[in-house]
Amino acid sequence: MTAATPTTRTRGSRRAEILRAAAELFAARGFHGVSIEDIGAAVGVSGPALYRHFPGKEAILAEMLLDISERLRAAGAEVVTAASGPEEALDGLLEVQISFALDQPALIRVHDQELGNVPEPERRRIRRLQRLYAEEWVTVLAELHPHCPPPRLRAAAHAVFGLLNSTPHSAGELDRAAMAELLRRMAKAAFAALAES
Repeated sequence: MTAATPTTRTRGSRRAEILRAAAELFAARGFHGVSIEDIGAAVGVSGPALYRHFPGKEAILAEMLLDISERLRAAGAEVVTAASGPEEALDGLLEVQISFALDQPALIRVHDQELGNVPEPERRRIRRLQRLYAEEWVTVLAELHPHCPPPRLRAAAHAVFGLLNSTPHSAGELDRAAMAELLRRMAKAAFAALAES
């Protein structure tokens, strides 16, 4: 494998910086309330300089949501593959999702509010990655609750995503460790309800 050159690293880190700044701006003001100039100012460059990295604002939005969807899918698959059993796999999946929910509240807001502004081809890819990620959860839940039909397991997984991804509305109520533990316990309790059905 060839090592990245300094120029490649700089370009990659600048793109990541742009994506982080844009996520914060889109979350705070909405996609249509943010200009290329606003994003440029947030990272210390002129708006037109951003075109060296992205062809436009829609491309920035698409890449940020594709990137996080791919990272979650990959992390979920890795956790499930490495786990010694379904309980460990579920704990690992919860850790992945809780870390995302606590560390990336801006991306949660952007996804909830702005997915419709992503061009259709990229939106389809994002949805496909999200389905693959959700199916990792469904597979694990099926091992833990073999009597439950897949639609019920899928509904439970999505309900827990909603619970965990509510963190942008509860930020600052508890410190990170306490919030992570509360979310973990609530999610486990929600999944335990499958045994009662």
